[in-house]
Amino acid sequence: MPTTFLNNDVVAWSIALCIGVAVSMLLYTARRLIVRRLEKFASSTETYLDNLAIKVIAATNLLFILFMGVFAGSHWLALPEQTTVLLARLAIAAVLLQVARWGDVGVHGWLRYYRTRQSSGDVASTTSAAALGFVARVAIWLIIILMILDNFGVNITTLVASLGIGGIAIALALQNILGDLFSSLSIVLDKPFVVGDFISVDDIAGTVEYVGLKTTRMRSLAGEQVVFSNSDLLSSRIRNYKRMQTRRIVFGIGVTYEISKAQLLAIPGIIREIVAAQPQVSFDRAHFKSYGASSLDFEIVYIVNTPEYGVYMDVQQAINFALFERFADEGIDFAYPTQTLYLSRPKPAAAPAA
Repeated sequence: MPTTFLNNDVVAWSIALCIGVAVSMLLYTARRLIVRRLEKFASSTETYLDNLAIKVIAATNLLFILFMGVFAGSHWLALPEQTTVLLARLAIAAVLLQVARWGDVGVHGWLRYYRTRQSSGDVASTTSAAALGFVARVAIWLIIILMILDNFGVNITTLVASLGIGGIAIALALQNILGDLFSSLSIVLDKPFVVGDFISVDDIAGTVEYVGLKTTRMRSLAGEQVVFSNSDLLSSRIRNYKRMQTRRIVFGIGVTYEISKAQLLAIPGIIREIVAAQPQVSFDRAHFKSYGASSLDFEIVYIVNTPEYGVYMDVQQAINFALFERFADEGIDFAYPTQTLYLSRPKPAAAPAA
């Protein structure tokens, strides 16, 4: 009589063992082969995606490979129904855990690459990226755990409902903090500004020093550090002067009413000549704008072809000097607020009739 163990003879166990070993070796060899091929391909490219794929595939656990071999060999055996169902559920759980491991390694690898790339340019944004990576990894493992519990027949409806109610309660209690957190992620992803940019928020201007999970810190022109909550910052009007390409300058001058018609007609040409002669400047227009209370007003517009504030001030100063000198040569006087009073002597009263 042949020897049997758990209703299977030695031949059946031997065949199941061979199948398990073969499947395990096949999966292990496939993992090594894919990793080697990807490493060879990655050496000839500069992208990070292939390197990340290598890390993800290399994270395939040996226990997962061995269990897949055991599960494959068990199909040759005549096992009780309960054992077969248990092995199937364990196999699904093993696959789900391995998927979670791949996702965790992928998120961690991307986060590490992002930190390395941003370490010299935008150090503060890596803090928000780390928070985003942490949230993603927690979400991956939470979903996988719920799927495993559902696979084993656990009723997760109540658990999910409890998590939802708890999440709502936590969100209501921490709505300000969560608002700043999501605003921080919005700043990192959308990049309205980065560390080092010179921005203006309402009536405060300064250089961004740090972008954190809750606050953004800015060094003002006066020297003090100004701290904004991220949600308040994004709800304000932000002007990013670091990303300016040109400056459009509008300024006005006024001359006295006592000038002649010829002088008045010559002023726009004089202004055009002076402004166009400046370096890094494109002249736009100069017009006799209006009759002021004590002056004839002109409006001048020009474009500075650089965002540098110092260059703009040098150009404006040169224009002012040249206008002062040229108007003096032409006998044109700049206007200033004046008032002219006209006095009239009352007529003497007529003498009464005799």
